[in-house]
Amino acid sequence: MIQIWKIKDLRDSILFVAAMLVIFRIAAHIPIPGINTAAIKDFFAANQLLGIMNILSGGGMENFSIVAMGVAPYITASIIFQLLVMIVPRLEEISKDGEAGRQKINQWTRLLTVPLGMMQAYGLIALLRQSRVEIFTDLTSWRLLMILVTATAGTVFLMWLGELISEKHIGNGISLFIFAGIVARLPSIIQQTILVFDKSQILTLILFAGIAILTIVGVVIITEGQRNVPVSYAKRVRGMKMYGGVNTHLPLRVNMAGVIPIIFAISIILFPPMIAQFFLSAKTAILVSIAEKTIAIFQNQLIYGILYFVLVFGFTYFYTEVVFKPDQIAENLQKQGGFIPGIRPGKHTEEYLTNTTHRIILAGALFLGIIAVLPMILQGFTGMTTLAIGGTSLLIVVSVVIETYKQIESQLTMRDYEGL
Repeated sequence: MIQIWKIKDLRDSILFVAAMLVIFRIAAHIPIPGINTAAIKDFFAANQLLGIMNILSGGGMENFSIVAMGVAPYITASIIFQLLVMIVPRLEEISKDGEAGRQKINQWTRLLTVPLGMMQAYGLIALLRQSRVEIFTDLTSWRLLMILVTATAGTVFLMWLGELISEKHIGNGISLFIFAGIVARLPSIIQQTILVFDKSQILTLILFAGIAILTIVGVVIITEGQRNVPVSYAKRVRGMKMYGGVNTHLPLRVNMAGVIPIIFAISIILFPPMIAQFFLSAKTAILVSIAEKTIAIFQNQLIYGILYFVLVFGFTYFYTEVVFKPDQIAENLQKQGGFIPGIRPGKHTEEYLTNTTHRIILAGALFLGIIAVLPMILQGFTGMTTLAIGGTSLLIVVSVVIETYKQIESQLTMRDYEGL
């Protein structure tokens, strides 16, 4: 820390990032006019899925602030383009054009964020209007348009701030906003725990602290864990020089997908009850009955937990298949004269990498699934709702801290080399 503070450029970058986070937290406390903030907080507290959406938005959704949508639309747009790059050949070619190609895709991602922000804001308003408590006061067409424009503008504003932060190479700006939203909730959680504390809960709190520490250790191990596949390069003679003859390794990460499967699972599992909410006031009795049963099914903690776990597990494999291309890796190794000892180049190498990845991802998929349903498991065993560990929150916090630490460390290393 002393070394970081002594380097002026690095110190200025960290202070700039801190200032941007302060601006974000101020914006997150400015509610859009015409909102019953007390009612909306109660509504979010009673719904776990909306609570997770609030985390991913950066914490501004629970009081419907001017940055209520947070960076969630931008994350969705980024995921869409990541998948399209893998599927559409033309986009894949553009992505390989170096910096110019990346800038094009980034610009399209920003443009897609605007309609997604409008749609997501409208969907949230429609969901909140189904609440029994009146959250919106006098919601006319003009006020609805004002809320949609304000929420979308807030998302674009945070997207801009996030890119400014990323340019400083002190962590990823979008991730840091989510991180700040999670950390900002800690004081209120601790306060609630103190208010309802009694001596009989001491053992439960000690157990909770132990599980929290073990969870953080587990997140670090899985996030940093990788399988090093040995790779050897054959010796080649070009002209009068000999190349190759090097032994190295190909790192295969245990969790290649990060928190993307959890985001996908939330989107899917939130969809049926959200649609069902619109049919509660239908004139047809059958539609109302189906809507009520659908909502009741997803409110059942056991069914919700099983579905959530299965979706996270499945999406971990799906996203890894999209991102990790063993055929391309096998082809590149063969072209460069590389091979895995004991495995034939080409098709056999591709099959070996595929099978190895599937076995490794099994641990990562199980871990992500357990992390996702961890709050419900703890609430079932301890009965405490104020200190339920947010497994997703811990995963995001630890991942962001590791990423930021590595970026700062690389800048320190670079400056050490410059000094030499």
